[in-house]
Amino acid sequence: MSGRLTPRRPRLGRPSSVRLRTAALGTVLAAVLVPALAACGGDASAGGGATLKWTSTYFPAHWDPVVGGSGAQFRELALVYASLTKVDEKGEAVPDLAESWSYNDEGDEITFHLRSGLKFSDGEPVDAAAVKAAVERAQKQRNSALFGDLTSIKSVRADGLDAVFHLTQVDYQIPQLLGERVLQIASPRAAKSPQKLDQNPVGAGPFTVTQIVPGTKAVLKKNPDYWDAENIHIDTVELTSAPDTSTVVSGLQTGVYNFADIAPSQAGSARKAGLDVFVQPGFNASNISLNVNKAPFKDDRVVDAVRYAIDRQEFVDKLTFGYGEATDQPFPKGYVAYDPKSQNRYPYDPAKSRKLLAEAGFKAGDIKLDLVIPAEDPQAEIVQSQLGKVGIEVAIKVDKNWATPFFAKDLTFSLYSTTGRDSAVQTLTAHFGPDGPLNLSSPYQPAGFEAAVAKVRRTPLDSPDYPEVLQAATRAGLESRALVFTYSQPNLIAKSKAVSGLPKNPAHLNWTGVTIGGSR
Repeated sequence: MSGRLTPRRPRLGRPSSVRLRTAALGTVLAAVLVPALAACGGDASAGGGATLKWTSTYFPAHWDPVVGGSGAQFRELALVYASLTKVDEKGEAVPDLAESWSYNDEGDEITFHLRSGLKFSDGEPVDAAAVKAAVERAQKQRNSALFGDLTSIKSVRADGLDAVFHLTQVDYQIPQLLGERVLQIASPRAAKSPQKLDQNPVGAGPFTVTQIVPGTKAVLKKNPDYWDAENIHIDTVELTSAPDTSTVVSGLQTGVYNFADIAPSQAGSARKAGLDVFVQPGFNASNISLNVNKAPFKDDRVVDAVRYAIDRQEFVDKLTFGYGEATDQPFPKGYVAYDPKSQNRYPYDPAKSRKLLAEAGFKAGDIKLDLVIPAEDPQAEIVQSQLGKVGIEVAIKVDKNWATPFFAKDLTFSLYSTTGRDSAVQTLTAHFGPDGPLNLSSPYQPAGFEAAVAKVRRTPLDSPDYPEVLQAATRAGLESRALVFTYSQPNLIAKSKAVSGLPKNPAHLNWTGVTIGGSR
């Protein structure tokens, strides 16, 4: 559940994907053509049919899902790869490659029962051995961005079409966890060469890749062997890396694209251009990250002073163009993990902020902080202004290599935007756990958090006690002094009216049943 900081809007993303993206784009410049396309030549979409022309801000730097992790690009990778489960419009786990699953009585073992007769696009069978290989690779591959998500899995035993997961603890979150974001499953034969897989993906998803121009373009065709192929009505996908934001709407108007993720600032012009703006629900939340292991945040009064100095509504008013809302936790209102009891615990109160700083022995101008971010960001300017009003001087420092010190926990003060996980527990542990990638104060964690999370894991998702137990864990996490949440907003998609409506699966793009221009 992590995300890369962006001046446009909250991004999804894992820390390792952030670290690796620049390196990959810098070293891979030439087009990579799949042999089948090279043999036939020409435009892969020349044969006609329903074509999705998707320009994406999150064009994959990596096509190996282990390297890409569960960052923003998981939605693009899901064109190629399927997972054991996926989520429905309620955010609940439903079958994908696994048609069902069952726990043992103790809750420390879960068996996923795979659909029969499935195969990857290279002809390899989709069986329990492939699932076992995917998990082990995600846990052991040196550049894996997923190993931290799989700590509850001790081992996997393959028994034909049954993948038996032996767990390190009772954990009823596993079906939520092992969906599109965390375990997209590649062909084990192709994955024997991760470097080749990274530029020539082989999965069992709804589409197969016919051409990749690294960092720029990918062409995909419908996979006739996908388990739900009869409900996929798109023949070709042309996926491109989004150009300058100022040209996206005009590109949609002229038909260069028919589908694009957009910033809130673009939504108005998209609507005026006669485009559909699809508001996709998500778990987006932005925060101010503090390192309580470093001065001045070792003093709880300074931390509280920052909390009271933040006017969340200003972020909403200036950045979301009517699409966002103020938040003080990583979950949106109405979601099962949102804790109403924690709402507005630290309301905007600059007078109280100044009083706390005085009690801590600081006069106006005594505290000088560097706010380190990877790129220019209007969020940073709002933070700078608001803290300046209570006497904390903030200098904004742009560091393109920001990811290295952030995830090494070397920074004192930064920003982060994320969309969480399909498993609420993973969202909580990523933010508040001692090893959480989004916890700038690691190994610090709030008292009682570990026990509260363990109780959630022990509670079945269909238990009547689950909502209360989960919200108690959120409440325990929010005792953390390391994060100050500010605002949230949905994901926005602008599309041609020829593209039908999409299911409102939170944070996921589900192409089941979607038609283009009357295709059926």
